[in-house]
Amino acid sequence: MKNIIFIAPPAAGKGTQSAILEKKYNLPHISTGDILREEAKKDSELGRYISEVLSSGGLVKDEVTYELLKNRLSQDDCKNGYILDGFPRNIEQAYKYDEILNSLNQELGYVIQLDISEEILEKRITGRRICEDCGSVYNINSDNEKPKQESICDKCNGKLYQRNDDNITSFKNRYNLYIEKTKPLLDYYAKKGILYVINGNDSVEEVSKRIDAVLKKGM
Repeated sequence: MKNIIFIAPPAAGKGTQSAILEKKYNLPHISTGDILREEAKKDSELGRYISEVLSSGGLVKDEVTYELLKNRLSQDDCKNGYILDGFPRNIEQAYKYDEILNSLNQELGYVIQLDISEEILEKRITGRRICEDCGSVYNINSDNEKPKQESICDKCNGKLYQRNDDNITSFKNRYNLYIEKTKPLLDYYAKKGILYVINGNDSVEEVSKRIDAVLKKGM
């Protein structure tokens, strides 16, 4: 299996679709957001810096992301391919990612864009709640995704929380940055012939089927 990159605005379903592929194809799911949030938990100068930036809806300095990402991609479980979401976010990062891949003797693989409306994204991100124990994700703005008991996980009875950056102000900042920075990135990968645009407005299952159809064509 080749490497897979997801490009999409916040709350478009990158993490959900990555988890499905991770299980199906036994590939590690690598989210730069997860890497940064894990680092942000540490009581260090770097951790505090990342925590402050994420809470404000800003973007962490590229140099920090590059170093953390390269360290992760150099691990043994990535040698046979991986799923990457949340990076690259702009054309400059794409060039740097090419350098990282060359240094690790890896290929680009597939670039999958999840295309989804701003209205749907806003409802998803402001309503998202996550279990602090098992990581299950819910959405209080969706009848089908609400927890049975408010603030309690259906699966393990863990406490549900809202990420610091899952608020309307942060979403607007992140979405506008995505629109501004992503077009040159998408053009770059389209010219390489490896960009696949997937309609992400439908159910998780339907979007998953569309992605799987793309991957099977290249096998």
